[in-house]
Amino acid sequence: MDWNTKLQDIIDYVENHLQRDQEPIKQEEIAQLAGCSIGFFQKVFSYMYGISFAEYVRSRKLTLAGYDLKSTNLRVIDISYRYGYDSPTSFTKAFQQFHGITPTQARNIDAQLRVIPKMQIALKQRYTWSIKQKPGFRLLGKKMHYRKGEQYTKIPAFWSECQRDGTFSQLITMDQGTPQGVFGLYPYENFNSDRQNYSLMVISDDALPKGYYEISIPATTWAIFDCQGPVPQAMQNGWKYLHEEWIMKYPFQHAACPELEWYSNANAYDSNYSSQIWIPIIHKH
Repeated sequence: MDWNTKLQDIIDYVENHLQRDQEPIKQEEIAQLAGCSIGFFQKVFSYMYGISFAEYVRSRKLTLAGYDLKSTNLRVIDISYRYGYDSPTSFTKAFQQFHGITPTQARNIDAQLRVIPKMQIALKQRYTWSIKQKPGFRLLGKKMHYRKGEQYTKIPAFWSECQRDGTFSQLITMDQGTPQGVFGLYPYENFNSDRQNYSLMVISDDALPKGYYEISIPATTWAIFDCQGPVPQAMQNGWKYLHEEWIMKYPFQHAACPELEWYSNANAYDSNYSSQIWIPIIHKH
C-alpha cells in the first residue's frame, strides 16, 4: 500500500474518532495504519504537508468545536471534554488562540470562526510512493559516462544505442527479476562529481558476458516512486519532481547505495506505461 493511501486512511481514522466515535486518537493505532513507528510517520506527515500531525489534529478539533458551538446547545464544558481537553479553561485558551475569540463569543450570530478542512491527501499528491524493504540482488549490464547537465540527452541516446547494437535484447533474455524489467543505475559515489555514469542493467545470476560489468545491491529500504506515461518524458518529469519537491527536503537519510530507475517490460510509448524511481534510504524504526 502506498503512502498516499495510508495517509488518507489515517486522516479518515482521525475524523471518525473526532466526529463519530468520539474516542481518543491512539498512537499505536496510527502506527499500525502507517505500517511504521509513530515517530517516522510524524516525520513523513510534517514533510509532506508543512504541518505536524499533532497540529493538524488540534486544528481539526478546534474547527469541529467551533461547529458545535454554532450549531448545538452543548455546554462549553461538554465540548471541551468531547475533544479531549482536561478542563474548560485549557479548552477556552486553545480555542481563543486558534479562532481569536472565546467559545462564548463564538455563539454570536456574526462571529467568524477559522476553519481547517479535512485533508484529502490522495488528491494532493502527483506521484504515489511507498517504502519497501528488499533483499539484496545482483545486477549486470553496461555503463556510459556523461557530465552533469547532459543526462537529459546523453541517457536517451545511450538507450537508443543499446537498442541498436543488441545490448537491450540481450539484457531482456538474461532478466530474472520479479517482475521483469530493466534498471537504470546512478552510482552513489558519483553524486557530487561533475563526471557521472549511468548503467542499463537487469537482475540476473547468469555468467557475465564480455563487455558487461556487475554490481551487488545490498538488502536496502527504498522509497519507490511510481511514474506513469511514455518514456523518457515520464521518468524525466519524475526526477524533476523529486529534485524540486522531495529530495532537497525529504526526511530520510540517504543510504550508501545507488539510485535506481526501473522500467517495466511493456510498450514504453504507451500513456499508461509504468516505471519507477528507487531512492535508497535509512529507515529508522
